[in-house]
Amino acid sequence: MNRFEIIREKLTSVLAPDSLDVIDRSREHAGQEGAKRGGGHFDVIIVSEAFTDMATVQRHRASDEALGDAMKTEIHALSIRAYTPDEF
Repeated sequence: MNRFEIIREKLTSVLAPDSLDVIDRSREHAGQEGAKRGGGHFDVIIVSEAFTDMATVQRHRASDEALGDAMKTEIHALSIRAYTPDEF
């Protein structure tokens, strides 16, 4: 399974999103230290009921927790835009 699939699987299994876009920006960062160590750069746009009544930092923390060890091994940089269905 590649990084893209790992991110999608982990976020989907924990947060049950209504919508999930994962954009791999790793090529734009080739040569940087994080890229040299093998970690990728990703943008995530996620819409989930799970974010209801959560502040932005709580949404990001929930997403990071869902990704678990992938945050240490597969991901060097992650931009998260997290919304509830009503916000999106």
